[in-house]
Amino acid sequence: MPRPFHLEGAEQLSVTPSESVRRGAERELEMLESLLALGGLVLLRDSVEWEGRSLLKALIKKSAACGEQVHILGCEVSEEEFREGFDSHVNSRLVYHDLFRDPLNWSKTGEALPEGPLGALRAMCRRTNPGPVTIALDSLSWLLLHLPCTTLCQTLHALSHQDSCPGNSTPVEPVHVLGLLHEELHGPGPVGALSSLAQAEVTLSGAMGQASAHILYRRPRQRPTHQTQWFSILPDFSLDLRRGPPLELQRHPDPHTPPVDPTTQLTFNLHLSKEEKEAKDSLTLPFQFSSEKQQALLRPGPSQATSRIFYEPDAYDDLDQEDPDDDLDV
Repeated sequence: MPRPFHLEGAEQLSVTPSESVRRGAERELEMLESLLALGGLVLLRDSVEWEGRSLLKALIKKSAACGEQVHILGCEVSEEEFREGFDSHVNSRLVYHDLFRDPLNWSKTGEALPEGPLGALRAMCRRTNPGPVTIALDSLSWLLLHLPCTTLCQTLHALSHQDSCPGNSTPVEPVHVLGLLHEELHGPGPVGALSSLAQAEVTLSGAMGQASAHILYRRPRQRPTHQTQWFSILPDFSLDLRRGPPLELQRHPDPHTPPVDPTTQLTFNLHLSKEEKEAKDSLTLPFQFSSEKQQALLRPGPSQATSRIFYEPDAYDDLDQEDPDDDLDV
């Protein structure tokens, strides 16, 4: 339960537990509704550390609660596993297209989709119901392994831009396409192509054991906006939004752990002793000017009509006065 907050002055306000729960539910609905408000493709990008199927099911539950019919193209888990955790009302709104049991229709039992994944996607494009529809793809990574990237992108574009039913000019509700992508399995080309199609893009990450969703919204005729939400998903696939770990803890996960000195494992010494520092400071470099040379260059006298050469021998010069050109001897 969040701590009560106080106002400066005599008047103080506190948040009751029921009010806190209500506000948390409103924030949860605000996040889910914002992802489903634009229509088009919502791209969920997960990783090995932070899975995204739970968030996908939370969005499916939200769509079913709004009365939408939800078509699911299941590729990576069985239908029984995917429906687990949903109540009877949500499951009654789901139309499951199973590609997990027999993706290539080898059994010839009639239970598998006869035209495979591409035929299933094209069948979803032939829309007959003018009401709102949500299409969930679990997952885009599986589809990329069985379909060319260009074909998948063209089909996704057709899915998310269904303006009317066949033979009917009446506008229909926008289609929400939810696509789960395991981005670590693909190169920058396919990920960038799918990202360019998305109206909303959710990248899952986290810190200190808390999951976060970095959301990029692309609204028509507006600049892209960014938002970060910290959350956890409950067993009934509702969201528990949180404030997230403090920035100090994100930078220093364990305050009791001393900072690591990067110079401890070096094979040479980067530090100077007191005597070495004094010797360094007292060293005269060969390109430094003496006071006599500076005065001669900055304030030349009237009798100095010709150029003069000043030479300061250093400690390593070995001049032989009898033979000054001995270095030229071969």
